[in-house]
Amino acid sequence: MPKRCEWAGSDPLYVEYHDSEWGVPLHDERALFEFLILEGAQAGLSWITILRKRENYRKAFAGFDARKVARFDGRKVERLLRDEGIIRNRQKIEAAIANARAFLQVQKQFGSFDTYIWNFVDGSPIRNRWRQMSQLPAKTPLSETISKDLKQRGFKFVGPTIVYAHMQATGMVNDHVVGCFRHKLVASMI
Repeated sequence: MPKRCEWAGSDPLYVEYHDSEWGVPLHDERALFEFLILEGAQAGLSWITILRKRENYRKAFAGFDARKVARFDGRKVERLLRDEGIIRNRQKIEAAIANARAFLQVQKQFGSFDTYIWNFVDGSPIRNRWRQMSQLPAKTPLSETISKDLKQRGFKFVGPTIVYAHMQATGMVNDHVVGCFRHKLVASMI
């Protein structure tokens, strides 16, 4: 059995996410938006809770089509607040809609959200070499910088810890520990 980062545990959903997605450099606009919304929804909760609701989020948030989500109105918010398949938190739901609108503005200004966000790491993942999970930071000076910039652009639920989780999830940073079988694989991806 391959050695994994400790956080992956034994839950099949967590293991699958760890083994196939986490840390892989991501440049797809829809997927970047999806992780932005899911990371915000996760605030104060465990990531496994969000993974278990991920398919429901995809349905509730129009397949993470930012253009569609940006058009959600008050009636849609009320429907989402009754949707047991997602986190029914008004602030998080309204933040997702605000983030869709801000996401579209970033796309307009930079050509893509991908160009904007990856510019913070000069287009190349930060390759860390942590030996144990306890070394991984919850946030970094860079995630604080990105968080501040996102907030100035109208994004919500994008504090430095959420931003760092987004960076990890989308491969802007490789935080697989060196003993994890994914560390070298992810490091070789660009």
